[in-house]
Amino acid sequence: MQSSPLVPTPEFTPDRAARFEELQRKLVPLWRLIGRTDPGGDVQDSNTLVVLPSLTAEIDVPGPMHQIYEERFLFMTFLLRQPHLHMIYITSGRVDPLVIDYYLHQLPDVTVSNARKRLHLVAPGDGSDKALVHKVLERPWFVRRIRDLIADPERAHLVPFLTTDAERELALQLDIPMYAADPRYFALGGKSGARRLFAEEGLPHPLGVEDIADEGEFVRAIAAMRAEKPALRRVITKLNQGVSGMGNAVVNLRDLPPPGDAAEAEAITTRLRGMQFELPGLRYDDYLRGVAEQGAIVEEMIEGEVKESPSVQMRISPLGVVQILSTHDQMLGGPSGQSYLGAVFPADPAYSRLITSEAAKIGDRFVREGIVGRFALDFLVVKGDDGQWQPFAIEVNLRKGGTTHPFLTLQYLTDGLYDPDTGEFTTEWGERRYYVASDHIESPAYRIFTAEDLLDLISVHRLTFDQTCQTGVVLHMFSGVGQLGRLGVTCIHGTPQRARGLYDDFVALLDREAAARLK
Repeated sequence: MQSSPLVPTPEFTPDRAARFEELQRKLVPLWRLIGRTDPGGDVQDSNTLVVLPSLTAEIDVPGPMHQIYEERFLFMTFLLRQPHLHMIYITSGRVDPLVIDYYLHQLPDVTVSNARKRLHLVAPGDGSDKALVHKVLERPWFVRRIRDLIADPERAHLVPFLTTDAERELALQLDIPMYAADPRYFALGGKSGARRLFAEEGLPHPLGVEDIADEGEFVRAIAAMRAEKPALRRVITKLNQGVSGMGNAVVNLRDLPPPGDAAEAEAITTRLRGMQFELPGLRYDDYLRGVAEQGAIVEEMIEGEVKESPSVQMRISPLGVVQILSTHDQMLGGPSGQSYLGAVFPADPAYSRLITSEAAKIGDRFVREGIVGRFALDFLVVKGDDGQWQPFAIEVNLRKGGTTHPFLTLQYLTDGLYDPDTGEFTTEWGERRYYVASDHIESPAYRIFTAEDLLDLISVHRLTFDQTCQTGVVLHMFSGVGQLGRLGVTCIHGTPQRARGLYDDFVALLDREAAARLK
């Protein structure tokens, strides 16, 4: 486990801290002018949005993967429906014009030529493994180029994928505020910080221990957990900043000596060294180095015959208004079923309101802290013998995430809204909509396709998103399909069953076409 190479940033002196606070305060009057950029809004004031989809705190990925993850957020171009919005979208490398055309042609109520005039695609041309924000900061000429594209800094803001000191530094260098959580709150989005939040705000959460720094602390924590719950069969360890389940590992505790036995510590140590990693190929010594660098937690593996993994997405405006945006049932995979593969929207109404009521407690806490921007909470829910669902809060993601782009794609294309009281999404026309979305439509066979091939396939087979009926397939992360054999998709329809059917039909189509071309 490694983080992206860091570019030194200027010391965050009290003067720079004061300047950043001054910039952040500008979000309040700015939001009163342009905050209604949701569907249905009619913002009449010219403003500039600088989009920075940087994987700054993510697990290392190869350079080409950075590019497609950066393109995952091209759904933001749907905001160009606002006729006075200008957008600066930063990526590591040049975006294929075919991909941009695909997104802009989805826009209702605005011509492609007009949208294109207000969209500035900029790239440092760096295909390395470094995070995008570091590629920008190490090139002062490139920062100046972005700054020169901002017509009025008083009516501009930065929207990063997540925030670290580097994103804050870029906001300072651009002299614009940042719509995201101040990086001083970064720890609240880590695994240890989340467990403390859950305890302080009274959310049910698994038995566990936070702030683990080494193997010995893991052993002592697990022994203490077994003393409290002798029947404990499995525990899960998580790096504080692991994402998509990739910092997780499962430890089997079955058939250990009884709690308090003289041989218990040695037996736990042996089981730790045989832990099952979610990240393929990871070695135990490398994992412990990650623990030493980031810290970690260990917690009970929640068991149950009927168990689901829903999430709640929320945001807090600069005006201090907290809003529940959506719920999802997560599609999980990997060796122990902890890797995020995609999502089904919305979450099952049987428990969606249960988790939103718990999530609201964290939203209220974040308002009191002064946090702004989007965030999400992950839960496990277990169905008891009495038919009741029991929720467990397991994670806070103080950033955008894997459910951000499919939901906003749906929202921007349909002018609809999610109602947390009913657990349903309704379009402007009063119709229900559902989707199945994934970033992991992948196969080595898909390398035979080009981006143009994919667009042709969904067109020929009439799967393209149709604005008239507001159903269909929306692609993302597809420019690198020929190199990586991977793409993303959001399949939207009027019932959960038809959304799932559309998703299955799309994957089956790819498999058939790939097999036919490889004959």
